[in-house]
Amino acid sequence: MRQFFRILFEGAAQAWQQLMANKLRSFLSLLGVTIGIFCIIGVKSAVNSLEDNIRNSMSKLGNDVIYIDKFSWSEDPGANYWKWMRRPNFSYPEYLALQERMENADKIGFWQYVGSKTLKWKSSSVEDAPFLGITEDCYELFHLEFQNEGRYFSPVEYQSGSDVCILGGVVAEGLFGEGIDPVDRDVSISGRKLRVIGVLKKSGKDLLKPFNFDNVVLVGFNLARRGFGIRSDGRGAQTSLMVKAADGVDIEVVKDEVISVLRGQRRLKPLEENNFALNTLSILSNLFDGVFGTLNLAGFVIGIFALVVGMFSVANIMFVSVRERTNLIGIKMALGAKRWFILLEILFEAVVLCVVGGLFGLLLIWIITEVITRLIDFDIHLSISNVLVGLITSIIVGVLSGLIPASQASRMDPVEAIRK
Repeated sequence: MRQFFRILFEGAAQAWQQLMANKLRSFLSLLGVTIGIFCIIGVKSAVNSLEDNIRNSMSKLGNDVIYIDKFSWSEDPGANYWKWMRRPNFSYPEYLALQERMENADKIGFWQYVGSKTLKWKSSSVEDAPFLGITEDCYELFHLEFQNEGRYFSPVEYQSGSDVCILGGVVAEGLFGEGIDPVDRDVSISGRKLRVIGVLKKSGKDLLKPFNFDNVVLVGFNLARRGFGIRSDGRGAQTSLMVKAADGVDIEVVKDEVISVLRGQRRLKPLEENNFALNTLSILSNLFDGVFGTLNLAGFVIGIFALVVGMFSVANIMFVSVRERTNLIGIKMALGAKRWFILLEILFEAVVLCVVGGLFGLLLIWIITEVITRLIDFDIHLSISNVLVGLITSIIVGVLSGLIPASQASRMDPVEAIRK
């Protein structure tokens, strides 16, 4: 153990001497290792941060919600575009049928695009704001969060189609500006006055949400039918259905139930295929797995090329170091130093050099991630696991780059080495 620590100390001291003896040569030699670690760990950190954000968003939404749409999220939208566009829109009667016949659903929601309209408040206005008519359960299905004292439609307001609305964060900001609370104020839409009962929090850092409500206005579906004259059959409008499984019920059971109800409503024959698609967040999760894997692989491949260059550069330093210290190595061996001692000493010196290069790469990543996080308000972090991956990679590169020079030094003949 004592000899081992001695090897560590002498190897580190000699590596430091090499770095200080010729700073430019050392810098250029370690640059490859620094760039390699930067590419591998930098890409890995960025991908991991993006993945963490998306996974966290998914965990908030849950994997027990079925999003019923015209097309499947797992297929290329362009491949069957016209086939999907010919499929009928979802209708309010289909929503009612699901509510009446579903036994394993906890929440069922329906929304319909009402159109783009101009909102006015005093002298301010917001043009072409999208309006959505939504049902009661959409509050939980959309995971709506409100600013200040905002709230969702009460059962009485929804059932009676009261003239109330909910504003997206960007719409409210554009209409009222800063410092004015829109809640309980009246806005004018197409000559109709609606009272604002809530303002939604902005989407913020969550990259994955079923919808981004920052720029929309939400009204109860009964108000949309009564006040804005939308068709309940869904024709000519974008519509969608959502079903949340009851606690303890397998999502596949709920899917089968949804298929049975919708096929019955649409009078599909037994051999006809479904003219709708059932999507869950697990589909997106599987797609993201492939994307994240590809990005990590790309960073790894780019980094490997830089590390190979760095490895040869460090190996060159070690060959020069061994040549310059040939006489000293011969004296150590003549005084009784074992060959494995010389081998480990040179090898550890190469490892120290590569670790120094790797640390510079990690430092550069940390600086850049901090700058980006502050500039774009998105959390990109250098995790402990990535730091360890960077250090282990540096150690492996050090071992590979120092193996041949160390082996060459340990096989020297002491007498011949002293003469040189």
